[in-house]
Amino acid sequence: MADNIPRTAVVIGAGVAGLATAALLARDGIQVTVVERTDTVGGRAGDLSLAEHPGFRWDTGPSWYLMPDAFDHFFRLLGTTTEEQIDLVDLSPAYRVFSEGETPVDVPSGVDAAAELFESLEPGAGEKLREYLDSAGDTYRIAIERFLYTTFSSPGPLLHRDVRQRLGKLARLLTQPLDSFVNERFRDNRLRQMLTYPAVFLSSRPENTPSMYHLMSHTDLVQGVRYPVGGFTAVIQAIHRQAVEHGATIELDTEVTAITTAKDGRREKATGVRVRRADGRVEEIAADIVVSGADLHHTETHLLPARLRTYPEKYFASRDPGLGTVLVMAGVRGRLPQLTHHNLLFSRDWSEDFEAVFDGPVPNRPLDASHSIYVSMPSASDPDVAPEGHENLFILVPVPAAEEIGHGDAYRDTASERVAAIADAAIDQIAEWADVPDLAERIVVRRTLGPADFAERFHAWRGGSIGPGHSLRQSAFLRGRNVSGKVGGLYYAGATTVPGVGVPMCLISAENVIKRLHGDTSPGPLPEPGDARA
Repeated sequence: MADNIPRTAVVIGAGVAGLATAALLARDGIQVTVVERTDTVGGRAGDLSLAEHPGFRWDTGPSWYLMPDAFDHFFRLLGTTTEEQIDLVDLSPAYRVFSEGETPVDVPSGVDAAAELFESLEPGAGEKLREYLDSAGDTYRIAIERFLYTTFSSPGPLLHRDVRQRLGKLARLLTQPLDSFVNERFRDNRLRQMLTYPAVFLSSRPENTPSMYHLMSHTDLVQGVRYPVGGFTAVIQAIHRQAVEHGATIELDTEVTAITTAKDGRREKATGVRVRRADGRVEEIAADIVVSGADLHHTETHLLPARLRTYPEKYFASRDPGLGTVLVMAGVRGRLPQLTHHNLLFSRDWSEDFEAVFDGPVPNRPLDASHSIYVSMPSASDPDVAPEGHENLFILVPVPAAEEIGHGDAYRDTASERVAAIADAAIDQIAEWADVPDLAERIVVRRTLGPADFAERFHAWRGGSIGPGHSLRQSAFLRGRNVSGKVGGLYYAGATTVPGVGVPMCLISAENVIKRLHGDTSPGPLPEPGDARA
């Protein structure tokens, strides 16, 4: 092993980014220890099963399998394939949209089918969608090749001819909000919402999200929506399996309380971590490098002394923490044909929904009222997530990233009054909009999570559930760097650093740690085994 390559590494957190980073480091022959404060792997991509309600199992985090190419590339880097690790099924329809006061609409994948749907709702919109998706596909390709798999430690990716030739277009896409980009092309409110809802996946709102992110429509309407059998728990198990098979060690019930450092010439260098075991013992784990997959705010403001913080508290004061959520996991007696696997409930004028989430209380729009919400029913595709004759519902209600909204009852005896009220309102809304009038009476088990749970379990900044929003000043190189500016050998991975939020972005962030470690300033994914570049 070259002298400049570390021999040992500690990874903080066994979420998606932590496990993926561990797998890639171990693949390179580095001795890796992953330290996780909870008693299981997965982080925010968790799952919930209850002994008193056998047969039910819920994912408690990500539920949309998008950007399949990111998963395919990650597994190929490790000498395997997605097909060998995960059983994927195509969803048809991709999702169902319940627009307030309108007949539900099933949204298909595939350009032709999507264009046909758009044309049926707005004459002329079919051809406009084709043009929109052509642009989305081109932008997606540029993002993959130039902006996502990079550390921005060199201007090279920004100076490539593909970028230079599109400077005018890219400038417009960066400065024009997604909502106005869509609204100037389509008139029907349902179509506008179908094309702008991906902003929520980016922990943002359409009017603050650069239209560069219209590339997200390429991922669902062109690439298609799939479901990993077993849910995202199966995805986590596959990534975990790769980390262990390549030699990484996972230590659960072990909380990192500090990143240890020592003088190395004129600067400090990471030397490992201080941990507290489940029995209260305090120990130190030495390592040549430390990679934190934990929330960046927690890493910087709690695990490092003030003098070594690249991102101090004042840095975060003006940043957008993104969405908070109340999550409702419900088991329902009987079938629910009114719902499909993925369901989106959109208010007719959802601007007030976003105002309530991002700007604080809105008159006549309390959090426990009808809102734009997401409902996943994986039992539509997977018989093993609910007992026979029952359905499994996962309901996501966007709320402010505010710990004071409280806890749910998934990991404690009772939920806060606000979380319980928000859950009640969401169930009532689904019952009314999807025409299931007896839904509440048919729920045999219900558990909730609130912003305070995300803060407590994952040290999530202000209780945010997804990560900092993707506004212009929090995208690409403006999102921050994946390496400490003050502590040598300290790297960052996960949704709170570059390139951004979501499981695919976390996989890419792991790869970017490897690129940073090797001084690789090239854009684009690492060469795969067998690639001529490898």
